[in-house]
Amino acid sequence: MGEFTTTIEHRLDQAYRNLQEAESSGDDYLADTLTAEIEDLRRLATDNGVPIQR
Repeated sequence: MGEFTTTIEHRLDQAYRNLQEAESSGDDYLADTLTAEIEDLRRLATDNGVPIQR
């Protein structure tokens, strides 16, 4: 697995964990920001042929 793939997977995992925390604490702004980040990371992964598990 390449460094790019590892980095994307790590950033997605972290963003999903942070999103869960934001939603649990009721921080809608942070949740929206993290949702956008996840969408961007998923698009970047797809554009570069990185398979996504979630």
